[in-house]
Amino acid sequence: MKIQSRDDQTLEVGGILELDASNAARVRDDIRAAITPAHTALEIDLSAITFLDSSGLGALIALHKTLRSQNGTLRLVNPTPSANQIIELTRLHRVFEIVTR
Repeated sequence: MKIQSRDDQTLEVGGILELDASNAARVRDDIRAAITPAHTALEIDLSAITFLDSSGLGALIALHKTLRSQNGTLRLVNPTPSANQIIELTRLHRVFEIVTR
């Protein structure tokens, strides 16, 4: 997983291959540790993800809440078809901003 600031306001996360019970808490905590009060946007690139389960969705929801507490936004960028299917089945596409680039 790669975490980097694109600018003072946007934190980008990429390289997540799986987000499941085995790593969701660690991924969530690592991303939270990188978020500063200046960040108003968190972009998580899901273009490489091969597996996403309920624990992974829980981590994304927790990160969404963290950003909302700072008046920020969580964007899911380029989710794979399988990840997008899970997000839509759980109706979380109504919660997260989904961006296709």
